Amino acid sequence: MAMKNVLEALRAIGMQNLGYASSYAYRKAWIEAHWESPDHSTTGLTFARALRRRLAQDDARTWPAHWESPGAVCRIQNTSRGARLTTQRGAMEIDFLASDLVRITIVPANEPPAPPVPYAIAKPPEAWDIPPFTSLSNDEALFLHTDTMTLGVMLETSRIFIADAHGHLLRADLDVGFAPRGAIRHRTSLSNQEQIFGLGEHTTPGNRRGRTHIMWNRDPAGYTAGDEPINLNIPVYLGIQPGAQAYLVFYENPTYAEFDLGYTTDNVAEHRFAGGMLRYYVAIGTTAQVLTRYTELTGRHPLPPLWMLGYQQSRWSYASEERVRKLARDFQEHEVPCDVIYLDIDYMDGFRCFTWDRQRFPDLPGLAADLREQGIKLITIIDPGIKRDPDYAVYREGVQGQHFCTLPDGNIFHAPVWPGMCAFPDFTNPATRRWWGELYRPLVDIGIAGFWNDMNEPAVFSNGFDPTLPEPVQHHLEGRGGDHRQAHNIYGMQEVRATHEGLSRLRPDHRPVVITRAGWAGVQRYALSWTGDNESSWESLKLTIPMVVGLGLSGLGFTGADVGGFVGEADGELFTRWIQMGAFMPLYRAHTVLGTPDQEPWSYGEPYLSIVRRFIQLRYELLPYLYTATWQMSTRGWPMVRPLWWDDPQAPRVDDSFLCGDHLLVAPITEPQTDTREVVLPQGTWYEFWTNRRYQSAVTAYAPLETMPLFVREGAVLTLGEYGASVERRLQKFLRLHLYPLTTDGQAVTELYEDAGDGYGDSRLSRFTQQRAADKLILTWESAGDYRPPYEHIELLLNGLDRAPREVRADGEPYPLVSVDPVRHTALLGVPLFSKLEIAL
Repeated sequence: MAMKNVLEALRAIGMQNLGYASSYAYRKAWIEAHWESPDHSTTGLTFARALRRRLAQDDARTWPAHWESPGAVCRIQNTSRGARLTTQRGAMEIDFLASDLVRITIVPANEPPAPPVPYAIAKPPEAWDIPPFTSLSNDEALFLHTDTMTLGVMLETSRIFIADAHGHLLRADLDVGFAPRGAIRHRTSLSNQEQIFGLGEHTTPGNRRGRTHIMWNRDPAGYTAGDEPINLNIPVYLGIQPGAQAYLVFYENPTYAEFDLGYTTDNVAEHRFAGGMLRYYVAIGTTAQVLTRYTELTGRHPLPPLWMLGYQQSRWSYASEERVRKLARDFQEHEVPCDVIYLDIDYMDGFRCFTWDRQRFPDLPGLAADLREQGIKLITIIDPGIKRDPDYAVYREGVQGQHFCTLPDGNIFHAPVWPGMCAFPDFTNPATRRWWGELYRPLVDIGIAGFWNDMNEPAVFSNGFDPTLPEPVQHHLEGRGGDHRQAHNIYGMQEVRATHEGLSRLRPDHRPVVITRAGWAGVQRYALSWTGDNESSWESLKLTIPMVVGLGLSGLGFTGADVGGFVGEADGELFTRWIQMGAFMPLYRAHTVLGTPDQEPWSYGEPYLSIVRRFIQLRYELLPYLYTATWQMSTRGWPMVRPLWWDDPQAPRVDDSFLCGDHLLVAPITEPQTDTREVVLPQGTWYEFWTNRRYQSAVTAYAPLETMPLFVREGAVLTLGEYGASVERRLQKFLRLHLYPLTTDGQAVTELYEDAGDGYGDSRLSRFTQQRAADKLILTWESAGDYRPPYEHIELLLNGLDRAPREVRADGEPYPLVSVDPVRHTALLGVPLFSKLEIAL
């Protein structure tokens, strides 16, 4: 009955399909068909009323006019990690976890809140060594000094300030306020030229200052620049001031929040929370250092399998086995590498998760096996909404096991999503997480290689209301109990935790592949992400850079946008420019919405196909370099996509270029019918990748459609391999080392990480150290680890030479040049594996 009503409603408004452009109308029709129907009236009306209450709260979202401060400090008690202070109307606790990382907790005396469930924290306080510090106080202030930072508390006001070891003031309180019903306000000062970066996934410029950002995960059903909020918000940001170290602050509070970063008052950052506890962490150091500390605290991405760096193809939907087989043949026919094909929701039986349609996919196990023979993996979508259907085993198990979220009266909460009325697993319950992880077994057993957890903000069809579960919905919260106000932002994170842990049990010899749309601090321990439902537009292409950079600076370093854009239709030029940029981002997946033309490498004919093919091939050639950057992410917390000022604080703060790993600078073309652009460069000399011309400071780059501005840092040893039809089908007879000489006397280091590409076996880390003294270059190669790579020979390309080198010796033996290209200023030669290379220029 309900589906019939939906279809009739859609026809009445002239819609012939359920395309994304009509999703709001679809959701409206869905809700109208369910809420008043006799069999759904109670749950539906409860849902409607709760959502309307939520809408009313949002429309009238005002904060208290009066805030009560903690008051003056009355008592100081030294502790092994810092100090505990009693104030007139509250208490404060200061705990140094490291010399450059401190945790601060401030609570009111009247009804102090419980500490947050530590979902974000991978390394709890007791696991940190106690750093040495000194404590001094006078009539005005308490001072706590480590060898890296000074933290002070003004005794009259309880205001906290933090400075670096050189006395540069990095962060200072203006006030802390508490209000009835648990609201919190924390105001800090911003220096005149301070810039703010991070906060997870937002559609604003990379520098978040001057705007208010909402911390509440939300399905926007498509977004454009300035839409706020969207899917994945993380209350962590970096403060960058001229001439001072960076600081990072993370608020461990998952409730609804607004961060007014100089929007209302220019030099004031105001952090407002609807509830929870005021607990935050501050780290200071370089950008790399504070990201390392933050990800030590909240965890790092596990190293994904190498094939996840390959090209990936998706759409809503490749809806039949025959269509998927044709897609795989097309990749072979057009000689385009591919590692993953995605199955969106239409592979399921009536949108029931953990099932597949036996008519559309009569032999899904055979399809997965045949694609694996070609080197292609299948990733399938799984949503959290479980269809209310007594004949559906997953729903029955969920009811019997008490795994679903409930209303305050104990009844299971239902809301409409793609299958109709659905129940929602309570992933804050350990038993539910284990149950959920086991549900993947049938799909894992037939060879599905990874899983894509979508709609996990969580999203519901809301007819214009806040599209999520109402606040009264109850959650387990590890036995503590609470409602959706505490659980909303961590819901998606706990879903992918359940998925990741389940896959680790089901397939212990393989690295789990889990992709999420929503998350919170620490989600990187369980999943990678993509930037949600973007648009097929030049504006969205341009917006991708600050979005991916912002996520990386928030600890979520393995991400990317839907290449070509999701909502709408790309033309050949836009798709090609997106393919070029995407080749240097972690997740490299093309995707598009229902009802649009295909967005596949050959969809636009020539000249686009040849250009797209070449950039995808270049991606595969760069896999040794990109895999090393991914290893840095998993061991140090450094994102692959980095801002230009990552290791050069004086570099310009631009949103139209980025660093990829240690040595590449990528400057995409983000305007139509454009073949030149200005590129600003960080300090030092940079080689243009295509011509080997050398530049400093800035350059007007020529970039017709077949190319894109790309630069290599001097001193780099760019490590490349060979491309093939997929990661597994690459030839690996030799390793290519592209050496970019230092232009002045000095030293530079390049890392190369290698392993089998999956599993948890041996690995090897190599360090290439390039030293220049006058006209002599020395390159040393040192390795540690038991992994033995398959290549036996080295193809060495010397770049940017003014003339052919006079001599090249590998471990003392001379080797002749194979070729010299005076146009590209290169010299090519083959050498064996070496420990020391000497080049006389």
